[in-house]
Amino acid sequence: MTKKSNTGFKRIIKAAGFSWQGITSSFKNEAAFRQEVFMAAVLIPLAFYLDVSQVERILMISSVVLVMVVELINTAIEAVVDRIGSEHHELSGMAKDVGSAAVFICLALAGYVWLEILFL
Repeated sequence: MTKKSNTGFKRIIKAAGFSWQGITSSFKNEAAFRQEVFMAAVLIPLAFYLDVSQVERILMISSVVLVMVVELINTAIEAVVDRIGSEHHELSGMAKDVGSAAVFICLALAGYVWLEILFL
């Protein structure tokens, strides 16, 4: 007997459910992600309120969303590293540090985009 795989609309629904589980888990367990969600809750509506061009608004919102996306990826990396083992290993530390650096670079990019559009 072969296992019937999820296809079509059912697969999309299941995938959306798994994605939502990831978002809620990150929100529950990661303070940095919560802070970024609250930042997005302020900045995204603000981007719609400000008198900027459509392209500028898209850049402002995209830079904020990118921070959250990279934070989710960083959280996944940290979870995998922690799952593998608790002993210190140079590569584990490097993986976590690189993930953190990616988030930092996205935060810097978002800050630059907003400052450039609003003040420069």
